[in-house]
Amino acid sequence: MDELLTMLRAAGDPSRLRILLLLRGAELTVSELTQILGQSQPRVSRHLKLLCDANLLQRFKEGSWVFYRSAERGDPAQFADMMAALSSRDGEAFEADGRRLASVRQAREAAAAAFFRANAADWQRIRSLHAPEQEVEAAILRLMDKLPRVEVLDAGTGTGRMLELLAPSISRGTGVDASPDMLAIARDRLERAGIQHCQVRLADIRHLPFSAGNAVQGFDVAIFHQVLHYLEDPQAAVVEAARVLKPQGKVLIVDFAPHELEFCRGELAHRRLGFADEEVRSWFEAAGLEPLAAESIDADPARGGGENLTVKLWLGAMAALPLGKRAREAT
Repeated sequence: MDELLTMLRAAGDPSRLRILLLLRGAELTVSELTQILGQSQPRVSRHLKLLCDANLLQRFKEGSWVFYRSAERGDPAQFADMMAALSSRDGEAFEADGRRLASVRQAREAAAAAFFRANAADWQRIRSLHAPEQEVEAAILRLMDKLPRVEVLDAGTGTGRMLELLAPSISRGTGVDASPDMLAIARDRLERAGIQHCQVRLADIRHLPFSAGNAVQGFDVAIFHQVLHYLEDPQAAVVEAARVLKPQGKVLIVDFAPHELEFCRGELAHRRLGFADEEVRSWFEAAGLEPLAAESIDADPARGGGENLTVKLWLGAMAALPLGKRAREAT
Protein backbone atom coordinates (compact mmCIF):
# COMPACT_ATOMS: atom_id res chain seq x y z
CA MET A 1 0.00 0.00 0.00
CA ASP A 2 2.77 2.47 0.91
CA GLU A 3 4.54 1.89 -2.41
CA LEU A 4 1.34 2.47 -4.36
CA LEU A 5 0.56 5.68 -2.50
CA THR A 6 4.10 6.94 -3.09
CA MET A 7 3.78 6.30 -6.82
CA LEU A 8 0.34 7.96 -6.92
CA ARG A 9 1.64 11.05 -5.15
CA ALA A 10 4.65 11.25 -7.45
CA ALA A 11 2.60 10.92 -10.63
CA GLY A 12 -0.29 13.01 -9.34
CA ASP A 13 1.02 16.24 -10.83
CA PRO A 14 0.43 17.28 -14.45
CA SER A 15 4.11 17.99 -15.17
CA ARG A 16 5.34 14.78 -13.54
CA LEU A 17 2.74 12.74 -15.39
CA ARG A 18 3.92 14.31 -18.66
CA ILE A 19 7.52 13.41 -17.77
CA LEU A 20 6.58 9.83 -16.89
CA LEU A 21 4.78 9.35 -20.20
CA LEU A 22 7.60 10.93 -22.21
CA LEU A 23 10.17 8.66 -20.60
CA ARG A 24 8.25 5.48 -21.36
CA GLY A 25 9.38 5.69 -24.97
CA ALA A 26 12.58 7.73 -24.79
CA GLU A 27 15.68 8.36 -22.73
CA LEU A 28 16.05 12.08 -22.13
CA THR A 29 18.33 14.49 -20.29
CA VAL A 30 17.20 17.31 -18.02
CA SER A 31 17.98 19.87 -20.71
CA GLU A 32 15.91 17.96 -23.28
CA LEU A 33 13.00 17.74 -20.87
CA THR A 34 13.17 21.48 -20.20
CA GLN A 35 12.85 22.06 -23.95
CA ILE A 36 9.83 19.79 -24.20
CA LEU A 37 8.05 20.97 -21.05
CA GLY A 38 8.95 24.65 -21.33
CA GLN A 39 9.94 24.74 -17.66
CA SER A 40 13.09 25.79 -15.83
CA GLN A 41 15.84 23.28 -15.16
CA PRO A 42 15.51 23.48 -11.33
CA ARG A 43 11.80 22.76 -11.57
CA VAL A 44 12.27 19.85 -13.95
CA SER A 45 15.07 18.47 -11.74
CA ARG A 46 12.72 18.60 -8.76
CA HIS A 47 10.06 16.66 -10.64
CA LEU A 48 12.63 14.07 -11.69
CA LYS A 49 13.84 13.62 -8.13
CA LEU A 50 10.34 12.90 -6.87
CA LEU A 51 9.72 10.40 -9.65
CA CYS A 52 13.07 8.70 -8.99
CA ASP A 53 12.35 8.56 -5.25
CA ALA A 54 9.13 6.73 -6.10
CA ASN A 55 11.15 4.27 -8.24
CA LEU A 56 9.15 5.28 -11.31
CA LEU A 57 12.28 6.42 -13.15
CA GLN A 58 15.81 5.14 -13.65
CA ARG A 59 18.75 7.53 -13.70
CA PHE A 60 21.98 6.88 -15.65
CA LYS A 61 25.06 9.09 -15.74
CA GLU A 62 26.82 9.31 -19.10
CA GLY A 63 29.89 11.50 -18.91
CA SER A 64 28.73 14.97 -17.92
CA TRP A 65 25.12 14.13 -18.90
CA VAL A 66 22.45 12.26 -16.95
CA PHE A 67 19.75 10.31 -18.80
CA TYR A 68 16.37 9.31 -17.38
CA ARG A 69 13.97 6.59 -18.49
CA SER A 70 10.86 4.93 -17.13
CA ALA A 71 11.29 1.92 -14.84
CA GLU A 72 11.26 -1.33 -16.78
CA ARG A 73 10.55 -3.94 -14.12
CA GLY A 74 8.16 -4.69 -11.30
CA ASP A 75 5.29 -2.66 -9.92
CA PRO A 76 6.66 0.75 -11.06
CA ALA A 77 6.72 -0.44 -14.66
CA GLN A 78 3.17 -1.81 -14.40
CA PHE A 79 2.05 1.44 -12.82
CA ALA A 80 3.55 3.47 -15.68
CA ASP A 81 1.85 1.20 -18.21
CA MET A 82 -1.48 1.77 -16.49
CA MET A 83 -0.97 5.55 -16.48
CA ALA A 84 -0.13 5.46 -20.18
CA ALA A 85 -3.25 3.44 -20.98
CA LEU A 86 -5.48 5.82 -19.05
CA SER A 87 -3.81 8.90 -20.52
CA SER A 88 -4.28 7.61 -24.07
CA ARG A 89 -7.99 8.39 -23.71
CA ASP A 90 -7.07 12.08 -23.61
CA GLY A 91 -4.42 12.03 -26.33
CA GLU A 92 -4.75 15.69 -27.29
CA ALA A 93 -3.32 16.82 -23.97
CA PHE A 94 -0.02 15.09 -24.76
CA GLU A 95 0.23 15.69 -28.51
CA ALA A 96 2.23 18.90 -28.04
CA ASP A 97 4.77 17.02 -25.92
CA GLY A 98 5.04 14.44 -28.68
CA ARG A 99 5.75 17.10 -31.28
CA ARG A 100 8.44 18.69 -29.14
CA LEU A 101 9.94 15.25 -28.47
CA ALA A 102 10.11 14.76 -32.23
CA SER A 103 12.07 18.01 -32.51
CA VAL A 104 14.54 16.83 -29.87
CA ARG A 105 15.00 13.61 -31.80
CA GLN A 106 15.58 15.51 -35.02
CA ALA A 107 18.39 17.45 -33.33
CA ARG A 108 19.91 14.16 -32.19
CA GLU A 109 19.65 12.76 -35.70
CA ALA A 110 21.45 15.80 -37.10
CA ALA A 111 24.30 15.31 -34.63
CA ALA A 112 24.45 11.59 -35.44
CA ALA A 113 24.52 12.34 -39.17
CA ALA A 114 27.45 14.71 -38.67
CA PHE A 115 29.34 12.01 -36.75
CA PHE A 116 28.63 9.49 -39.50
CA ARG A 117 29.81 11.88 -42.19
CA ALA A 118 33.07 12.43 -40.33
CA ASN A 119 33.73 8.69 -40.13
CA ALA A 120 31.89 7.30 -43.15
CA ALA A 121 34.97 6.96 -45.36
CA ASP A 122 36.79 4.76 -42.84
CA TRP A 123 33.75 2.60 -42.14
CA GLN A 124 32.94 2.17 -45.82
CA ARG A 125 36.52 1.21 -46.59
CA ILE A 126 36.57 -1.60 -44.04
CA ARG A 127 33.07 -2.80 -45.03
CA SER A 128 34.12 -3.04 -48.66
CA LEU A 129 36.79 -5.58 -47.75
CA HIS A 130 34.69 -8.22 -46.02
CA ALA A 131 31.50 -10.16 -46.64
CA PRO A 132 28.29 -8.10 -46.93
CA GLU A 133 26.75 -7.20 -43.58
CA GLN A 134 23.60 -9.15 -44.39
CA GLU A 135 25.62 -12.36 -44.68
CA VAL A 136 27.32 -11.74 -41.35
CA GLU A 137 24.02 -10.88 -39.67
CA ALA A 138 22.37 -13.98 -41.11
CA ALA A 139 25.15 -16.09 -39.59
CA ILE A 140 24.69 -14.36 -36.23
CA LEU A 141 20.96 -15.11 -36.29
CA ARG A 142 21.64 -18.75 -37.19
CA LEU A 143 23.95 -19.18 -34.20
CA MET A 144 21.62 -17.27 -31.90
CA ASP A 145 18.56 -19.23 -33.01
CA LYS A 146 19.07 -22.06 -30.53
CA LEU A 147 20.43 -19.94 -27.66
CA PRO A 148 18.54 -18.60 -24.66
CA ARG A 149 17.91 -14.93 -25.39
CA VAL A 150 16.00 -13.69 -22.39
CA GLU A 151 18.76 -11.26 -21.37
CA VAL A 152 21.38 -10.20 -23.94
CA LEU A 153 24.48 -8.04 -23.40
CA ASP A 154 25.87 -6.25 -26.44
CA ALA A 155 29.43 -5.44 -25.33
CA GLY A 156 30.73 -2.50 -27.35
CA THR A 157 27.34 -1.80 -28.88
CA GLY A 158 28.54 0.96 -31.20
CA THR A 159 25.56 2.06 -33.31
CA GLY A 160 23.23 -0.40 -31.55
CA ARG A 161 22.75 -2.50 -34.68
CA MET A 162 23.02 -5.83 -32.84
CA LEU A 163 20.29 -4.82 -30.40
CA GLU A 164 18.09 -3.77 -33.30
CA LEU A 165 18.78 -7.06 -35.11
CA LEU A 166 17.99 -9.24 -32.10
CA ALA A 167 15.19 -7.15 -30.58
CA PRO A 168 12.30 -9.15 -32.11
CA SER A 169 13.41 -12.36 -30.39
CA ILE A 170 14.77 -11.28 -26.98
CA SER A 171 13.11 -10.19 -23.76
CA ARG A 172 15.72 -7.59 -22.80
CA GLY A 173 18.89 -6.20 -24.30
CA THR A 174 21.57 -3.99 -22.81
CA GLY A 175 24.29 -2.38 -24.89
CA VAL A 176 27.38 -0.80 -23.35
CA ASP A 177 29.97 1.40 -25.02
CA ALA A 178 32.70 3.81 -23.94
CA SER A 179 31.84 6.40 -26.61
CA PRO A 180 29.05 8.91 -25.88
CA ASP A 181 28.90 9.71 -29.60
CA MET A 182 28.18 6.09 -30.47
CA LEU A 183 25.66 5.79 -27.65
CA ALA A 184 23.79 8.81 -29.01
CA ILE A 185 23.50 7.04 -32.36
CA ALA A 186 22.45 3.75 -30.74
CA ARG A 187 19.88 5.43 -28.51
CA ASP A 188 18.38 7.26 -31.47
CA ARG A 189 18.29 4.06 -33.55
CA LEU A 190 16.41 2.14 -30.85
CA GLU A 191 13.95 4.93 -30.16
CA ARG A 192 13.13 5.48 -33.83
CA ALA A 193 12.52 1.74 -34.20
CA GLY A 194 10.20 1.77 -31.18
CA ILE A 195 12.39 -0.74 -29.32
CA GLN A 196 11.63 -0.17 -25.65
CA HIS A 197 13.00 -3.39 -24.16
CA CYS A 198 16.60 -2.56 -25.10
CA GLN A 199 18.77 0.15 -23.60
CA VAL A 200 22.32 1.44 -23.87
CA ARG A 201 24.74 2.57 -21.17
CA LEU A 202 28.12 4.27 -20.93
CA ALA A 203 30.58 1.69 -19.60
CA ASP A 204 33.99 0.13 -20.14
CA ILE A 205 33.50 -3.44 -21.34
CA ARG A 206 36.55 -4.44 -19.30
CA HIS A 207 34.81 -3.25 -16.10
CA LEU A 208 31.09 -3.86 -16.52
CA PRO A 209 28.74 -2.16 -14.04
CA PHE A 210 26.82 -5.37 -13.34
CA SER A 211 26.85 -7.89 -10.52
CA ALA A 212 28.24 -11.37 -11.05
CA GLY A 213 25.83 -13.71 -12.78
CA ASN A 214 24.08 -16.49 -10.92
CA ALA A 215 20.98 -18.66 -11.25
CA VAL A 216 18.59 -15.71 -10.77
CA GLN A 217 20.41 -12.76 -12.32
CA GLY A 218 22.80 -12.09 -15.16
CA PHE A 219 22.86 -12.33 -18.94
CA ASP A 220 22.05 -15.35 -21.06
CA VAL A 221 24.24 -14.25 -23.98
CA ALA A 222 27.04 -11.70 -24.35
CA ILE A 223 27.96 -10.54 -27.86
CA PHE A 224 31.17 -8.87 -29.04
CA HIS A 225 30.50 -7.64 -32.56
CA GLN A 226 33.56 -6.14 -34.28
CA VAL A 227 34.91 -4.61 -31.09
CA LEU A 228 37.72 -6.80 -29.70
CA HIS A 229 40.23 -5.76 -32.37
CA TYR A 230 40.19 -2.26 -30.84
CA LEU A 231 41.34 -3.51 -27.43
CA GLU A 232 44.82 -3.88 -26.01
CA ASP A 233 43.70 -6.89 -23.96
CA PRO A 234 40.69 -8.63 -25.58
CA GLN A 235 40.91 -11.56 -23.17
CA ALA A 236 40.18 -9.28 -20.22
CA ALA A 237 36.92 -8.19 -21.88
CA VAL A 238 35.86 -11.78 -22.54
CA VAL A 239 36.62 -12.80 -18.96
CA GLU A 240 34.63 -9.83 -17.67
CA ALA A 241 31.66 -10.71 -19.87
CA ALA A 242 31.73 -14.28 -18.58
CA ARG A 243 31.59 -12.91 -15.03
CA VAL A 244 28.12 -11.44 -15.59
CA LEU A 245 26.64 -14.49 -17.34
CA LYS A 246 24.16 -16.92 -15.86
CA PRO A 247 25.50 -20.46 -15.23
CA GLN A 248 24.49 -21.67 -18.71
CA GLY A 249 25.39 -18.39 -20.44
CA LYS A 250 27.07 -18.06 -23.83
CA VAL A 251 29.57 -15.67 -25.43
CA LEU A 252 29.45 -14.93 -29.15
CA ILE A 253 32.44 -13.17 -30.75
CA VAL A 254 32.24 -11.72 -34.25
CA ASP A 255 35.54 -10.35 -35.53
CA PHE A 256 38.22 -10.73 -38.18
CA ALA A 257 40.48 -13.69 -38.84
CA PRO A 258 44.21 -12.83 -38.92
CA HIS A 259 45.11 -10.49 -41.78
CA GLU A 260 47.94 -8.20 -42.88
CA LEU A 261 46.13 -4.97 -43.74
CA GLU A 262 48.35 -2.58 -41.80
CA PHE A 263 46.27 0.45 -42.73
CA CYS A 264 43.66 -0.86 -40.25
CA ARG A 265 46.14 -0.31 -37.44
CA GLY A 266 47.57 2.96 -38.64
CA GLU A 267 44.43 4.66 -39.97
CA LEU A 268 41.50 2.96 -38.21
CA ALA A 269 42.97 2.51 -34.71
CA HIS A 270 42.72 -1.29 -34.81
CA ARG A 271 44.99 -2.64 -32.08
CA ARG A 272 44.93 -6.16 -33.45
CA LEU A 273 44.88 -7.44 -37.02
CA GLY A 274 42.41 -10.23 -36.45
CA PHE A 275 42.46 -13.31 -34.23
CA ALA A 276 43.35 -16.96 -34.72
CA ASP A 277 41.14 -19.78 -33.48
CA GLU A 278 43.79 -20.84 -30.97
CA GLU A 279 43.86 -17.40 -29.38
CA VAL A 280 40.10 -17.20 -29.04
CA ARG A 281 40.05 -20.66 -27.50
CA SER A 282 42.62 -19.48 -24.95
CA TRP A 283 40.33 -16.58 -24.01
CA PHE A 284 37.44 -18.99 -23.57
CA GLU A 285 39.56 -21.19 -21.34
CA ALA A 286 40.62 -18.21 -19.21
CA ALA A 287 36.98 -17.17 -18.87
CA GLY A 288 35.71 -20.63 -17.93
CA LEU A 289 34.03 -21.12 -21.30
CA GLU A 290 33.93 -24.18 -23.54
CA PRO A 291 34.12 -23.68 -27.34
CA LEU A 292 30.88 -24.68 -29.03
CA ALA A 293 31.13 -23.54 -32.63
CA ALA A 294 33.17 -21.50 -35.10
CA GLU A 295 32.23 -20.24 -38.54
CA SER A 296 34.07 -18.33 -41.27
CA ILE A 297 32.55 -15.94 -43.78
CA ASP A 298 34.87 -15.08 -46.64
CA ALA A 299 34.60 -11.92 -48.69
CA ASP A 300 33.85 -12.03 -52.38
CA PRO A 301 37.31 -12.14 -54.06
CA ALA A 302 36.04 -9.63 -56.61
CA ARG A 303 35.69 -7.02 -53.88
CA GLY A 304 38.47 -4.93 -52.37
CA GLY A 305 40.99 -5.10 -55.19
CA GLY A 306 42.65 -8.23 -53.84
CA GLU A 307 42.58 -7.11 -50.20
CA ASN A 308 39.94 -9.12 -48.37
CA LEU A 309 38.99 -9.80 -44.77
CA THR A 310 37.48 -13.00 -43.43
CA VAL A 311 34.87 -12.54 -40.71
CA LYS A 312 34.87 -15.19 -37.99
CA LEU A 313 32.20 -16.14 -35.48
CA TRP A 314 33.17 -17.99 -32.30
CA LEU A 315 30.65 -19.30 -29.76
CA GLY A 316 31.52 -20.41 -26.24
CA ALA A 317 29.44 -21.61 -23.29
CA MET A 318 30.01 -21.45 -19.57
CA ALA A 319 31.67 -24.65 -18.46
CA ALA A 320 29.59 -26.80 -16.12
CA LEU A 321 30.61 -25.74 -12.61
CA PRO A 322 28.78 -26.23 -9.33
CA LEU A 323 27.06 -22.96 -8.40
CA GLY A 324 28.94 -22.77 -5.12
CA LYS A 325 32.30 -23.07 -6.84
CA ARG A 326 31.36 -20.50 -9.45
CA ALA A 327 30.23 -18.06 -6.77
CA ARG A 328 33.54 -18.44 -4.96
CA GLU A 329 35.48 -17.86 -8.18
CA ALA A 330 33.47 -14.69 -8.91
CA THR A 331 34.33 -13.13 -5.54
